Amino acid sequence: MNTTIQTKESTHITRKEVLILSNKMKLAAHLYLPANIDSVKEPLPAIVVGHPGTAVKEQTAGLYARLLAEKGFITLAFDAAFQGESEGFPRGLEDPAQRVEDIKAAVSYLTTLDFVNADRIGVLGICASGGYGIAAAATDNRVKAIATVSAADIGRQFRNGSDGKQDLTIIKNMLNYAAAARTAEAKGEAPASFPIFPETEEQAKAIGLHVYEGWKYYCTAPYEHPRSAKTFTWSSVDRIAGFDAFSFVDMIAPRPLLMIVGSEAITKWITDEAMAGAQDPKELFVIEGATHVDLYYKDVFVKPAVDKLESFFATKL
Repeated sequence: MNTTIQTKESTHITRKEVLILSNKMKLAAHLYLPANIDSVKEPLPAIVVGHPGTAVKEQTAGLYARLLAEKGFITLAFDAAFQGESEGFPRGLEDPAQRVEDIKAAVSYLTTLDFVNADRIGVLGICASGGYGIAAAATDNRVKAIATVSAADIGRQFRNGSDGKQDLTIIKNMLNYAAAARTAEAKGEAPASFPIFPETEEQAKAIGLHVYEGWKYYCTAPYEHPRSAKTFTWSSVDRIAGFDAFSFVDMIAPRPLLMIVGSEAITKWITDEAMAGAQDPKELFVIEGATHVDLYYKDVFVKPAVDKLESFFATKL
């Protein structure tokens, strides 16, 4: 299905519903086409936009995909396997290896389109997809430029906490539950899950600002979405705990890397670690006053992020 989106600037962007094949699973995706697509004489650059860990393509990934399409890029936002409208069982499985494969599958899909320049494909990863995108780009040379917004390595987050200061006993205890869940599944029980967000606003606020901001975005109007993941399977935990998104970040060079992060993001240390391991050409772009979640949707912070992304992809792709 095609949808014409009219933006505040009266620019018409066409959004097509398409399917991507990733490890034999169908991924639901939105392909955003700029207004001049019918008049272009040469194939255009394209950008894969990956969503945060629990999100869907209609949320922040769709926002960035639409805004970059307004700038003249072809963009593709998709639901990860096991989530949203995409295939995969059990629902709510967060498998880093599959998430990396999903990004590579999205790149493969773009290479099949006549109006896409297969030598000018980039990746934008937001939150967890920042980590997944870096891991994908490190071993997929078809990705000519990689950018992140509020990057998170989900492995580091689970092992060390969002602030990097979590006691190691927490992940060790979670691994005990994960092991028990795998044993139960082997004996025929249904996959067990755990909630990602607190039940109430009071509980979210009591845990801290970062959790509250995430809870507010994912669990309240107008930004919540009925298909976004509210639980993870316990079998996700050992997959996540052993994942390191930045193991091979140095292999991205000489392709360019841009990492955008808010100065007030509790997860900024994760971006800093990735930048320390990366080789030139690399660039860190800090948006003053922004938290991790602010860059998901707040115009005052999203606009400078998109402006920077436009400049980066226009010159590097």
